[in-house]
Amino acid sequence: MRGRMPGSPSGEFPALVRPMLATPARELPAGGERWAGEFKWDGLRAVAYVSAGGLRLRSRGDRDITGTYPELAGVAGVARRHQLVLDGEIVALGDDGRPSFFALQRRMHIGRPAAGLAAAVPVHYLVFDVMHLDGRSLLRTPYGQRRALLEDLGLAGTFVDVPPSFPGGGQAVLAASLEYGLEGVVIKQLESTYLPGRRSPLWLKVKHERIQDVVIGGWTPGKGRRISLFGSLLLGVQGPAGLQYSGQVGTGFTEAALLDLTGALHTLEQPDSPFAGLVPPALSRQARWVRPVLAGQVSYTEWTPAGRLRHPSWRGLLAGNHPARG
Repeated sequence: MRGRMPGSPSGEFPALVRPMLATPARELPAGGERWAGEFKWDGLRAVAYVSAGGLRLRSRGDRDITGTYPELAGVAGVARRHQLVLDGEIVALGDDGRPSFFALQRRMHIGRPAAGLAAAVPVHYLVFDVMHLDGRSLLRTPYGQRRALLEDLGLAGTFVDVPPSFPGGGQAVLAASLEYGLEGVVIKQLESTYLPGRRSPLWLKVKHERIQDVVIGGWTPGKGRRISLFGSLLLGVQGPAGLQYSGQVGTGFTEAALLDLTGALHTLEQPDSPFAGLVPPALSRQARWVRPVLAGQVSYTEWTPAGRLRHPSWRGLLAGNHPARG
């Protein structure tokens, strides 16, 4: 350990430390020397409690997920005799060797996976913070010092690792994450303390924005304050067989766009689906179909293996697609 260990006596080993959350941002902050960049991993956030040679894992929603990922029991082994509370991401790798949320979904809701499933879809725990160490709370310790302590622990094994943090390297980390097809970066202020359960501007997440042109093929009715408006648009892109269903979008609309598009959608209604392939039955039962004449743009994170846009957000109609011209 480098020098005297910072932190304050914390008494009993904590039963619950909720993960600190990053604030979404469109660009990197100014004063880059005061920040450190980490790759953003596409997985499941998990807090690990290591004590007396045992491991307990809790999800961001405080659910005990220890039994779901039995191979991560090895975290306690690489921690040796240390008593720890760690923050990290559980990831599964896709065929291309990159973290894949879709691969992880095969494991996420299985309380006690069979050996075959665990072998077919192994997971890894990528640790990026430490909040408690050998009887001392590190919640008020600056991030830069917490990272130094974490890296000194030597947490490296078959199913656990500590990915690097790059002080002052936000631009380089962002460029590298794009090159390697990762989701983006998390930028953390070096002097930031750990704020359990809070979303703070001391941590920023910058995702790569991908843009896709889409055609509106239908809509679903809104609920709540949008009861008189559409709830989501059903989107398609042109494929060899015609308009292929590509997902739905319900975010990113201004109030004016909601009103204008709702009026246009009513004038464009038709009885049958314009999509060449099948639309999920749960959507088809409530969908209102429209003539596929309005084209727009969405931002999204990636395409799913099923050919759906993941996390789409509406950007607007393309030029020449004013709703009044339906």
